[in-house]
Amino acid sequence: MSGQEIREPEASESDSVVDNSTTTGDLLVILRHAPHGSSWLREGLDTALVAAAFGQQVTLLFAGEGVLALLTGQTAGPLGQKGTHGVIDMLAMYDIDTLMVDGRALKSRGLCTDDLMLPVTLVEGDGVVSLLHGHRLVLNF
Repeated sequence: MSGQEIREPEASESDSVVDNSTTTGDLLVILRHAPHGSSWLREGLDTALVAAAFGQQVTLLFAGEGVLALLTGQTAGPLGQKGTHGVIDMLAMYDIDTLMVDGRALKSRGLCTDDLMLPVTLVEGDGVVSLLHGHRLVLNF
């Protein structure tokens, strides 16, 4: 899977070891691509499900065009490309219940949380930075 970023938080100059007591989860999966047009979103969701199946605590952050994946009423994409609603509906079965949305991405598209199919937590600015530092691993799709 090329194009993904795997990042482990770096220790600051004052800390030589990452303090895991501030970690909110094992894995943060950032979903930045729209539901149709590429397979990135689907691959990110599949990765999250696999990690959760192996007991990892997974958080999803929908950012950029990725916020569109949570819109209600989606159908198959051009050329019959499958939608992602089926996978998104399975998140709760895999105990993936921490769904974050970049508030700026939502607002820039004229959307609000009422337009989304699942309850989410909005995160902006420093909240995104805290979210990144609160996870042992970060995957970017």
